[in-house]
Amino acid sequence: MSKLAIQFKDVSKDFYLQEDKTFKEVLTSFARRKGWAKRKEVLKQLSFLINQGETVGIVGKNGAGKSTIMKLIAGVTSPSQGSVTVEGRVAPLIELGAGFHHELSGYENIFLDAAILGMHKTEVEQQLQNIIEFSGLKADIREPLKRYSTGMQMRLAFSVAVHTNAPILLIDEVLAVGDVEFQHKCLQRLEEIKARTNTTIVFVSHDQKSVEKFCDRALLLESGNIVMDGEPKDIFIKYNKLANVS
Repeated sequence: MSKLAIQFKDVSKDFYLQEDKTFKEVLTSFARRKGWAKRKEVLKQLSFLINQGETVGIVGKNGAGKSTIMKLIAGVTSPSQGSVTVEGRVAPLIELGAGFHHELSGYENIFLDAAILGMHKTEVEQQLQNIIEFSGLKADIREPLKRYSTGMQMRLAFSVAVHTNAPILLIDEVLAVGDVEFQHKCLQRLEEIKARTNTTIVFVSHDQKSVEKFCDRALLLESGNIVMDGEPKDIFIKYNKLANVS
């Protein structure tokens, strides 16, 4: 019997967007008893299950709610309604390098980023050479991060994340950054993780070939709703119809 990794049960998520731009406009709105923020419903009563060891793609147009789902799984935000259950530690490859300190070296940032992802110092030390080698930044690893290009920072952050040994990996469009060679290297590493472990992977991408090749199944989002859950190939047939792509 399959073990549960992630469960969404009747999950809705609302955000409030500020309409008034200045403090004076906000005060005027209060004086007139007018709401100063507009409610936007991003997710609408979503329910789905992901079992341990599954690789599931999340597909949809920009603004459909894909990144919000990832942030709910990562615990970055909470649902407005419903419940999200996550069994196991999560390594979110969502905003790579968000915890980096630009005055520290690449070497020091490995320990910083790994700690944020929940790794103990001994784990980092065991994986340190593998992380540096995978990143391809050995010659620059002692340089301050402020001297790194965006691509170099992405390489370092991805290298840390895929060596965390977390049972759940969240991947949100991170493979769209970097050169083709490193993208291929990343996909190879993810394939290795998928083949050798019982890691659960949630994969957000607009790249049809990557999703079809890498994912066991996919969810199609449209305006905060799941409109289809099935084989990646079938998902993209439906997605392309919704997007009016022949």
